[in-house]
This record gives sequence, C-alpha cells and structure tokens, in this order.
Amino acid sequence: MKITDIVKQAEREGTPRFAVELLPPLKGDGVQSIFEAIDPLMEFSPAYINVTCHREDVKYVEREDGLLEKRVVRRRPGTVGISAAIMRRYNVEVVPHIICGGLSKYDIEDALIDLDFLGINNVLALRGDCLKGERTFTPHPDGHTNASQLVGQIAAMNTGNFIDCEVAECRHSRFCIGVAGYPEKHMEAPNLDHDIRYLKEKVDAGADYIVTQMSFDNEKILSFIDRCRRAGIRVPIIPGIKPFSTKSQLTVLPQVFHVDLPQKLVDRVEKCSDNGQVRQVGIEWAVEQGRGLIEAGIPVLHFYPMGKTDNMYRIAKELFG
Repeated sequence: MKITDIVKQAEREGTPRFAVELLPPLKGDGVQSIFEAIDPLMEFSPAYINVTCHREDVKYVEREDGLLEKRVVRRRPGTVGISAAIMRRYNVEVVPHIICGGLSKYDIEDALIDLDFLGINNVLALRGDCLKGERTFTPHPDGHTNASQLVGQIAAMNTGNFIDCEVAECRHSRFCIGVAGYPEKHMEAPNLDHDIRYLKEKVDAGADYIVTQMSFDNEKILSFIDRCRRAGIRVPIIPGIKPFSTKSQLTVLPQVFHVDLPQKLVDRVEKCSDNGQVRQVGIEWAVEQGRGLIEAGIPVLHFYPMGKTDNMYRIAKELFG
C-alpha cells in the first residue's frame, strides 16, 4: 500500500496512524535488536516503518611508519535487506531511505531494482549528509547533487526510463516517493521561504509526500504546512516528532539537527535529576505534541525513536491504543 493511500485512508476513516524510523543494525550485528524494537509496537498497528540509509564514513588509522592512512568504512549497511526482513516478518509497509551521498546513479538504480523485486514500493529520497570533515556536500562523480535529481530518477523509473535508456519495453516500477521538509528550514537554506521553494521543486520532480524533520513546536509545524499550501504544495505532509530521552540532547539536537527547543521543554528537562526523568518528560512532551497535531487534523505522525522503543510504546499506547 502506498504511503499516500495510508494517509488518505486514515483521513477518510478518522483514525490517526503513526510511523517509526529505525536505524539498520551496526555491521556485524544481527536483526534481533530491530525485531525487539518493533515487536511491542505491533500492538498498535504502525502505518509503516522507515529504515534509514547511511553513507560511508572516513577514519584515519596510524600506520607502522607513523603516518595516518585514510580508510573508508560503512558502519550501517543493509538498508534494503533489513527493510525486506521487516516487511516479511510483520507484513507492514516499509520505507527504506535512498540517498545521493556516496552513490552513483547506477548504484541507486540497482538498489531500486532490488526493492522492486522485493515488492517494496515506498521510498524516502534524500540528498544525505556531508562526509565527516566536509563543509559542503560533494556528490559522487556519477551521482546526484540534490534530492530533486534523485526524485527525478525514481520518477523516471516509474515510467520505464532507465539511466542509459537501454530497455525499450519493460515493466514499470510503482514507487511512492517521499521527501524531507524542514519546519525550521534546512541548515543550508538562507531562509524558510527559499527552502520551501526548493521543497516544491522536489514535489514538481515527482515526490508524492513529505515527512518533516523533527520539531518540538506544533505552531512551527502547522505554520510550515500552511506556508507549503500557500506555495502550491498539495501533497500530504507528515509531521516528525522526536521523543526527548537524555539531558545531553539539549545541546546535541540543536547542533546536529538545527532545531530550536521550546523554553518550556528546556525548563522541564533541566529540572530532571537523571535521564530516567528526562525520558519521562520526553514521553509526556511527545504525547502532548501528538495529541495537539491529531486535534489539528493531522492523520499520520512520524516518530524518531531511532534506537530503543520503550518510550515509543508508551507514546503509542496513549495516542493510538
């Protein structure tokens, strides 16, 4: 089932749904930790499960002669495989991420063909992060510079067009394409209006729906949706919520994700004596956020628990139980 159809169904039936985003296991780990994270949530019938994709990393290893040798490593491979394993085990829709970073157009095409063979018809198309140490994004020599180009490649495959036009008659893929939106603007954008114009380019290139970056402020989320609508963006927009879990996230989340934290949330976290109390505050805040967005008519919410999902279980029980 396409994500857009899930959103329409939830809207039509007046039954809000939720999704969760998880990381593939670290290289060398098995799938059990992922299954243990998902198992409890199936009680509440998640609409879909997003699986992130991580580009290569760089590390420097000291050689015997004392010089540093640059090595490329991949810490979390397996996005396609873990997506298929989740779908097979739970019979739930999965949304693997497809990124530009570190991949050629041919790498991307191969991954999309694999997904099509596996019956996975939903993807989230992202540019991806810079390599560690890079100040600006550097695309693969045979890859894409931005997410709009990536969306265009996926949309072209849906019409039977491959990179080299080497197939004249073929079965068309049916990918439902999601993209990212930023209620507080992408860190590289000069302002939010400029960022929304770029978002519209992704939609015009073929994106079917939008998932927002995490935001802890419903007013900013709803204002963003309204501004998108006024800019002519009509596709579904699914808000992203991150359950707060550690006191260190007071500085980590603004640094890494460039989001503002409401002072009311900051005050509540600062009063906590340990991360157990912070986790409780995060659950309560996510429930308040979710309830407010549902009351505003949002049919599907996207949560970023990323690792352990005990907090997500409690949130889902409050909102969707």
